[in-house]
Formats: sequence, structure tokens, C-alpha cells
Amino acid sequence: MTTEKIDNVSITTQANVYFDGKCISHGFTLADGRKQSVGVILPATLTFNTGVAEIMECVGGACEYKLAGTDAWVLSSAGESFSVPAHSKFDIRVAPGFDAYHYLCQYA
Repeated sequence: MTTEKIDNVSITTQANVYFDGKCISHGFTLADGRKQSVGVILPATLTFNTGVAEIMECVGGACEYKLAGTDAWVLSSAGESFSVPAHSKFDIRVAPGFDAYHYLCQYA
């Protein structure tokens, strides 16, 4: 199931822009204090570092990802998610000519 709407949030209106605009996100806080972000990744291959564990949910488009210590690229499409451990990194790629990858990131 894909998350389509999130109610009762406090959102940061200033966008986080990474990798020369290839990744743009907005952070928000849920009513219970949990922090999340929602964003989009344009066609590119990018490497992200994590401070805390993350769950990346695909809400539109698709990407391939590769977790630290692995060699295999794994496809993630709308309705699917993947987990990244804290203090780690992961590669993510959206192939040129494909739709952007739209995501919801939940921080543990």
C-alpha cells in the first residue's frame, strides 16, 4: 500500500536541495513527534549517508538501490519500501528517461 496523504503534520517550508537539485525534499514532524521527509529524486546515481535508521517508501516512479556491503542493485517501485541501517550508506539510481522517484522517508 502506498502512502498518499499524511494528516496533522508540522512541515518545514524551506526545501532541502541535494546533489545540484537532483534530490529535493521537505522535512515534517508528525503529531507524535516523529520526523519524516517526503521528496523526489530525478534521474541520477547518488550516495546517501544515514545518521539514524531509515525506511524509504516509494510513493511514485521507481529506483534501484544498493545497500552498503552489497553488490546487487534492487528495484523499488510504488508501494514498496526498503530499510537502511543507522550510520551506514546506500546508493540509489533513477535511470535517465524514467519517471522521477517519489519517496517518503521515515526516520527510526
